Amino acid sequence: MREGAISIIVPCYNEAEALPCFYDAVTEVLDSMQTDHELLLIDDGSTDNTLGIMQDLAQRDSRVKYFSFSRNFGKESAMYAGFCNAAGDYVAVMDADLQDPPSLLPQMYEKLRSGEYDSVAARRINRRGEARVRSFLSGAFYKIIDQMTDADIRSGARDFRLMKREMCEAIVAMSEYNRFSKGIFGWVGFRTFWMEYENEERVAGSTKWSFWGLVRYALDGIVSFSLSPLSFASWLGFGMTLLAVVMLFFVVIRRIIFGDPVAGWASTICVIIFIGGLQLFCLGIIGQYISKIYMETKNRPHYIIAQSNADAVKKIR
Repeated sequence: MREGAISIIVPCYNEAEALPCFYDAVTEVLDSMQTDHELLLIDDGSTDNTLGIMQDLAQRDSRVKYFSFSRNFGKESAMYAGFCNAAGDYVAVMDADLQDPPSLLPQMYEKLRSGEYDSVAARRINRRGEARVRSFLSGAFYKIIDQMTDADIRSGARDFRLMKREMCEAIVAMSEYNRFSKGIFGWVGFRTFWMEYENEERVAGSTKWSFWGLVRYALDGIVSFSLSPLSFASWLGFGMTLLAVVMLFFVVIRRIIFGDPVAGWASTICVIIFIGGLQLFCLGIIGQYISKIYMETKNRPHYIIAQSNADAVKKIR
């Protein structure tokens, strides 16, 4: 590949309907840019004909490289596999559903070629066509995680971005098992330009993210890049202890001065249940961090590639 070549990483899970449309749209844009490029199509254990379509595209176009996982490892692992196997001077991550407009690539490329920035990240300025509750919760998540972490995570940020080779190598060097790419992109730093665009509808198929899947993803992001939940648990314990001491003095003084015994079995049980609930809640927070440590110490691979047409491929990483 010549200097200035672009690698496009495309994680795919059951995208048989959208993938042909994506290929036509992105190759049209990349051909107009008159630069070498490669498409890295990552099949994340799809159960439809996604792999078959990838193989057909690879036969038609030598610039298409496909990597098929032995099972579903998740989008984060698919992106990491792409970063590990990308060969271009510039590396992009895009979804196959065309919600990441290929038409932005020329502008992104020119921004990086100017030398002023190391990365150009896409950011949706609205969530048109999305359920209001989901849109509200998403906005709240970005505000919370931006306050709780040192990583630069903007509201509406997508995984869609184009970066220089140096940033790609920094991301590969962060080989942690529990990955949250939006946080990793912000944590590694580099000069980033945020490119705003209007929300795009899926070209075909349906979203693979359920509501609870997004909730788990949000919690993973917070735990992976912030110690604030642990600090919250500590301060909550301190506050409850202080409250208990104050209430103890109140009960003792009330008994000595007014001779009023403390009554109320029901209220006592409610307090016990409340305190017990807080303790279990704090233990749950600690448990989340311990579970992350547990998974890291296992040192399991992020992905296992079962099939690929690439010459030199990192099959297990």
